[in-house]
Amino acid sequence: MHASIHPASGERKAFISLPVRVYYEDTDAGGVVYYANYLKFFERARTEWLRSLGVNQQTLKDETGGVFVVSDAAIKYHRSARLDDQLTITAGLQHVGKACVVFVQQARRGGLDGELLAEATIRVGWVQAQTMRPARMPDPVLRALQGEASAH
Repeated sequence: MHASIHPASGERKAFISLPVRVYYEDTDAGGVVYYANYLKFFERARTEWLRSLGVNQQTLKDETGGVFVVSDAAIKYHRSARLDDQLTITAGLQHVGKACVVFVQQARRGGLDGELLAEATIRVGWVQAQTMRPARMPDPVLRALQGEASAH
């Protein structure tokens, strides 16, 4: 799996695009991508985008005791993906708060200009892993996300 950061390297990472191949395990009995699997594809893109900013979620948990959790997801499905389709999954920022981030995401068949299959708005909150109570994101993470939001 290879992630591409846009715009071109050396510039701010306004969003990420991640290629994903549809495998048999991703499809339902009708031969199309099972609707819940788009959430998995979107999760992968968000994780890779955070990693591109130097944010490793396991390291964050180990060092701060905090984790990101999805608190809200709204998805609109437009078309179906099928076995062996090459998808492009994108993730970008809509809002950065002190304890949450709102991502806008898309799944397209082919490249960035390909047919729109699904789009989502995903709200991710920062919580302390042991208590699952909301908390303020660590300052380095917050600064990195706010920097990306202002560049977007």
